Parts: sequence; structure tokens; C-alpha cells
Amino acid sequence: MSVAAAPTAEAGVAVAVSPHPARRWRAWDWLLALILPVSLGIAWEWAVRAGHASGRLMPPPLRLAETAYALIKSGELQTHIAATMTRVGLGFAFGAVAGTAMGTLTGASGVMRRLLDPSLQALRAIPSIAWVPLFILWLGIFETSKLALVALGVFFPVYLGVLSAIQDVDRKLMEVGRVFGLSPFGLVLRIILPAIMPTWIAALRSGLGLGFMFVLAAELLGASEGVGFLLLDGQQMGRADSILVAMIVFAILGKISDSVLVGLSRPILRWQDTVRDRL
Repeated sequence: MSVAAAPTAEAGVAVAVSPHPARRWRAWDWLLALILPVSLGIAWEWAVRAGHASGRLMPPPLRLAETAYALIKSGELQTHIAATMTRVGLGFAFGAVAGTAMGTLTGASGVMRRLLDPSLQALRAIPSIAWVPLFILWLGIFETSKLALVALGVFFPVYLGVLSAIQDVDRKLMEVGRVFGLSPFGLVLRIILPAIMPTWIAALRSGLGLGFMFVLAAELLGASEGVGFLLLDGQQMGRADSILVAMIVFAILGKISDSVLVGLSRPILRWQDTVRDRL
């Protein structure tokens, strides 16, 4: 095999299909996605105004909008959102880095996998709420314990995704790469990374979702600000409108965060040509 032919062969190993531009997210997609929630909101508003429902325990959308406006006008909602997103952002960063590193270590080394994976899988089965008193005892009731809880929630799906992705790399691709003379670094760069990247991105998205769940648990059990605190305050005051506003804010923040993550991952996965890109 000539030296000049090697790059072409290596490129053939690295990319099985020709690059395909990512599908652009159009305004029509957003309008289509809003049809269901807007329709349900209009139907419930009509039911309350027509007297078919009291709206006491399930306030209509206009009342929720009034509550949200009052919270925004006072600056309270912005403070709660900033606190929650700071905790989720930092916890996600720590958990994603740790999960990726540990998943790579156990996926690439059979010895480390047999040594560490059984213990990590056992820890993964412990409910999130069980960690709260222990973290408070170890780290105090302030921000450190909340960040640790969010990072823990992110860690396990990222770890499991990276571990599974490395183990599922097609052995025949690795053999072809060696036949074409790829170095160990070349195998990682041209075969392993493209093979595990889609699963890693999916694991990050799953970890981000769990990060919001874990930050809620942390804020419900000890916080003076945050969207979870707003939800708990609404429950203690018997205000269903505050509870629902907090839930809607969580949903919006989670969707925006996931969309940002997906948008950042598109350039990385640009080489894929999947059915999803054709729909």
C-alpha cells in the first residue's frame, strides 16, 4: 500500500457515508410543537369561564399568566431561575466530565471495568432522595451539597452511555483500521470517537434531564431560592397557581437547555446521514 493511498483508505474507515447537512429547525416546527399545549390551554380556559370547572385547584392559563407576570415584575422569578440554572449548569459540567472520564476508563480497560463497574452499578440503584441527608451531613446545607447532588444525577447516565458505546464499537471496524495502518491514536480519532459520539450526546441529554430532577430534590429539601423553592412555597401557601407556574418554568428551562445541547452537537454529528435528518 502506498503512502499516498493511506489517507484515502483511512477516510473510508472513518466515514461510512458522505457528510449530510443537518436539518434546519424551521419556524414551522415550533408552531407545530405549540399546537398541543396551546390547544389544551385554550380548552381549559374556556371550560373554567363557561362554568364547567372551578379552576381552584387547576387555574386557567390567564390566571397563571397573571401570577407569572407578578413574579417577573417583582424580580422574584428571575432570581429563582438564575439560582436553579446555576446549580444545573455547574452540576451538569462536573457530572458530565466525571461520567465521561469514568465511562472511558471502564470501557477501554477490562480490568478497570471488572473492578469498578459492579460498585458503580450498585450505587446507581440508590434513589436520589437517599443521597440528600448524606450530602447535607458531609457538605452542609448550602450550595456544595446541591451541586454534588445534581452532578451525581448527571454522572450515572453519562457513565453508562459512554461505557456501553465503547463496548459496542464494531470489532470489524477496528480490524479494518489496523489493516489500513492506523495508529492507536488514529483508531481513537477516526473510528472510536465517531462510533461513540451519538450515544454520548444522547447520554448527555439524559443526564441533563436527570440534572433538573435532582436539582428539584435538592431545592425542595433545603433552599431559600430556586424554582424548586418557588414550587415548595406554593404548596405551603396552598397556591396552585404558583405550583403550576414553577412546573411550567421547569419544563421551559429543560426544553431550552436540551435544545441548546442538541444545537451544539449538530456540528459534531454532521457526518451522520440518518432517517431523522430526512423527516
